[in-house]
Amino acid sequence: MWILRRRSRFRVSGYSMTPLLQPGEEILVDPQAYRHHSPKLGDIVVARHPERHDLQLVKWIGAVRRDGQCFLIGNNLTESTDSRTFGWVSSDCLLGRVTSRFQ
Repeated sequence: MWILRRRSRFRVSGYSMTPLLQPGEEILVDPQAYRHHSPKLGDIVVARHPERHDLQLVKWIGAVRRDGQCFLIGNNLTESTDSRTFGWVSSDCLLGRVTSRFQ
């Protein structure tokens, strides 16, 4: 799918998703995942930081409100800056759903 340009490739930096995703690992993201479907609880996503638009985050969706806002949370709570810090995030900030990773 990456070769067909249906997936985007990202490199994980930071420890917020350890032990699931390690710094330096590469993941594939479906940027069209939420074009026709709403985000779901438990999805792993790449999102724009709501306050620093130059920063991209990899997080779990911990909750979804009916109004299209998501509560993003890291796997490693002691190392993660997530919705516990910056609050709920509009689904417009979601860049895509993580579909796979490279080992």
